[in-house]
Amino acid sequence: MLLHELVDRFGPAIVFVNVMGAALGLPVPAMPTLIVVGASIQVMSLGGSSVWLPLLGVLGMAVVGGVLGDLVWFQGGRRYGDRTLKTICKLSLSRDTCVKKTERFFGRWGVRVLLVAKFIPGLSLVSVPLAGAMGVRLRTFVAHDGVGVALWAAVGLSLGVTFAAELELLFALISRLGRQAVLVVAVALAAYVAYRWWRRRMLMATLEKARISVDELYALMKNEPLPTIFDIRSPEKRMLDPFIIPGSVSADERELQKIIESYDTTRKIVIYCSCPNEVSAAWMAKTLRTAGFKDVVPLTGGLDAWRLAGYEVSSVTEFGESGVAPEELGEMAAMCPWPVKSSVGSASLQEAGFPHGDRA
Repeated sequence: MLLHELVDRFGPAIVFVNVMGAALGLPVPAMPTLIVVGASIQVMSLGGSSVWLPLLGVLGMAVVGGVLGDLVWFQGGRRYGDRTLKTICKLSLSRDTCVKKTERFFGRWGVRVLLVAKFIPGLSLVSVPLAGAMGVRLRTFVAHDGVGVALWAAVGLSLGVTFAAELELLFALISRLGRQAVLVVAVALAAYVAYRWWRRRMLMATLEKARISVDELYALMKNEPLPTIFDIRSPEKRMLDPFIIPGSVSADERELQKIIESYDTTRKIVIYCSCPNEVSAAWMAKTLRTAGFKDVVPLTGGLDAWRLAGYEVSSVTEFGESGVAPEELGEMAAMCPWPVKSSVGSASLQEAGFPHGDRA
């Protein structure tokens, strides 16, 4: 069969290219390729040849390709930090939540998350540059990432070996159908992508109805009563970007009951994050409104928009937040002055420790 001949001659190279492409974020079928190659090796071994040596060779090429591809994003995270995370997250269909979920995984498990990252969609693509941004040593990264890629590739090859007979029948059926089989697969894939795009558009249309701009927030901060401002970024994100909108307090959408008990439901609440399109902030605003809060809105553009508008930021305290308790909100105006908008957009950023004004 032509497929088996191709695997016999170019199997390791095909796996290397696919796994490295997947690590770089390209839409290549790395896991299906591993399964097919594993099945083909098993079928060819029925003629009397050994199956282990070819499998080990393919596994080795998968590890090399995966680690090399991941090293690109690891070095990007180490050099550019948060900007690399925002760039790579745009490659995901679930880019509005993938960064935050990965930050939480990394905060709990550290570099060990790389051992299982390949098995969880979206996690691998973000955990690699996050490891670089968090200052993980190169040797430690290569060791953990190499083991993680090896485990993932071994599972794919094992599935192919185990179900080689069934896959052989499937390939025979596909060869009979010819172009019809390819068309069915293409239509199914296009339908899935279209559904994800449509669901995202509907979500964004709903969330766009209730937001507040940074200029509107700044105006509110000069009047009484002062708004409550929630920073819902993860602790890991605040470590990478240790600045906040002055007067904001850290909050976790998973601790809804604690928030309900601690804050006045009639006070205006503004929520911000640094996620794409502020979807995390919008979801939390919707949840709080459902729980009985009267006036909760996400901040359009989040912390990045606040910076770009020229407003000053405050540094995070050693406790990882602004250190302002809920009961102190009424005295906040006396405790510290609200930021004054600079006549030059980047001046306030330079004073806050951003020498170039546009660097996050």
